[in-house]
Amino acid sequence: MKKLQIISLCVSLFALASCSKKTDSVVVSTPLLKVGQSISNTAPLAAGTYKGTMLAGQTYTVTGDITINAGDTLLIQNGVTVNMENGANFIVNGDLISLGTSAAPVIITDPSKTKVPGVSNVGTDQAYVGGWGGIYCSNSSKLVVLKWTHFDFGGHALAALPFPATAGLAAGNQYIFFFENPTGVFILEDSWIYGTPDDVARFYGGYVNIMRNTMEKFGSTGGDGFNPKGSAVGNMAYNLLIGGATNGTKTASDGTTAGECQFAIYNNTYINDGFRNTGVYGARSGSVEVENNSRALVYNNLITDCDFGVRIAGGPAGAKVYLADTTTNTAELFPKTAYGYNFYYVDNVAMADQIVPTSVAQPVVTHPQATDIPNMASFLGSTYTFGATYDGTSLVGKNNPMFVNYPLPVAANFWITQCSVDNYNFHLQSGSPAAGKGTTTAFKPITQGIPLDPNFGSSEITMPGQDMGCYQLNGTGNHH
Repeated sequence: MKKLQIISLCVSLFALASCSKKTDSVVVSTPLLKVGQSISNTAPLAAGTYKGTMLAGQTYTVTGDITINAGDTLLIQNGVTVNMENGANFIVNGDLISLGTSAAPVIITDPSKTKVPGVSNVGTDQAYVGGWGGIYCSNSSKLVVLKWTHFDFGGHALAALPFPATAGLAAGNQYIFFFENPTGVFILEDSWIYGTPDDVARFYGGYVNIMRNTMEKFGSTGGDGFNPKGSAVGNMAYNLLIGGATNGTKTASDGTTAGECQFAIYNNTYINDGFRNTGVYGARSGSVEVENNSRALVYNNLITDCDFGVRIAGGPAGAKVYLADTTTNTAELFPKTAYGYNFYYVDNVAMADQIVPTSVAQPVVTHPQATDIPNMASFLGSTYTFGATYDGTSLVGKNNPMFVNYPLPVAANFWITQCSVDNYNFHLQSGSPAAGKGTTTAFKPITQGIPLDPNFGSSEITMPGQDMGCYQLNGTGNHH
C-alpha cells in the first residue's frame, strides 16, 4: 500500500465584517496530493530510478531516462515544468501521475525547441523532428494518469528497448505514449500534444480514456494520432486534432490474441488531417480509421478539410490493412461496429470524393449514413455500392460549420500547411449547422474498467454531446 501524504501549501483565514453583525469565516485551500518524498530540483536529474513528488511550480531539468520501478509512483504536481534533454524518456514500470490544472498546467518539453505558428512544413518545422523521447509503460505499469499537461516536441527515437515488450515496440520507435498492460489504466485528459515525428500513442492493452485534449502537428510524413491496438478498450472523445500526417484516431486489433480493440470515438473535431502521408497507406488517411478486426462506435465528429472521412477498412486477412470487425456479437462491449451523425465540410473536390471513402488504396466497407451532414445516403442513392467512386463536386463548400474564428472557405492548400491552432477558435457559433445535430442516445461510451477519481482516475467520462464536434454550446466538452 502506498503511503500518501496530503499537504496544504496555503491556508488563508479571512475575517468578514458588516455594519450590522460580524461573522468569521475560514476558507481552506484545496490541498495538493503528495506521494512519498519530495524530489529536489537543485541539480539536473540524471538517468536513474525515481519515485516521490515533483513539487508544484518548480522547474526540473532531466538529462537521462527517468525510470519508475514496479510498485513505485512518481507524481507531478501542478505548475511543474520538466525540461527534457538528450532525448530522455519516462520508463514507467510503476505508476505515473501528472496533475496539472487549467490555471497551472504541467509542461514537459525539449527547451531547445520553439513553437512556430502559421505555415508548417516537415523540412523546416522542429515539431516533426522529436526532441525528448516519450512515456513508455511496461506490462507492470498499472496506472498512468495525465491531466492538464503539455507534451511538446516529443518523439526522439528509442536507442534501445527499455523493457521486454510483449508487442509492438522496437528500438527506433518515436511515440509519445506507449502502454501495454491489459489490465492497467491509462488516462489522458484536458492535455496538449504539440509535435511528433510518428504516432502520438500506441496502446496494446488496458482501459483507456482519452478526452478533451488538443493535438497539433502530429506525424511527419507518416504516423497517426491516437492509435490503440491489441486488446485496448476505451474512449477517444472531445479531442481537437489538427494537422496530422495520417489519421487522427485509429483502431486495430494487432499484436495480441487477448481480445479485440474496441473504442467509442465521438465528439471529436478533426481539422486539416491526412495530407503528409503520401505513400500507399496514406491513401486511407484523414480522420477516423477502423481496421484489422477492431470494433468502434463513431458518432458526432466534426471533420473539416480532411483527406478522408470515416473509413471502415475492408480487405483480406493477412494484409497490412484488413477488415474491421463488422459482425454482430452481443458478448462484446459493442455488439457491432456502428457510425453516424458525423459532420463534413470540404474545400476541394478530392476531399469531397472521399467523404464516404472509396477503395482507392485498399478495400473499404463504409456505408453512407443518412444521419451524417451532408446526408450521404441520399446523395449517393440506394444503388450505391460501398467502395465505388463518385463525383462529390457539388458538396464543395457546403455546410460551413461556422467556427467562431477560422476562415472557411480557405485558399487552396491552406489545409496542408495550417497544422496548429494558433489564434483560431474552433468553437461553434450559435447558428452553426452542426449545433444540435448530434445524438445523445444512439450509443454509450465505455465505462467498464475506467475508474473515476480526481487524482487516480478519470475526472469525467463526458457523455455524448448534442452538438457535433469537441466544443459544446452549453460549455461542456473540450475546455481549451
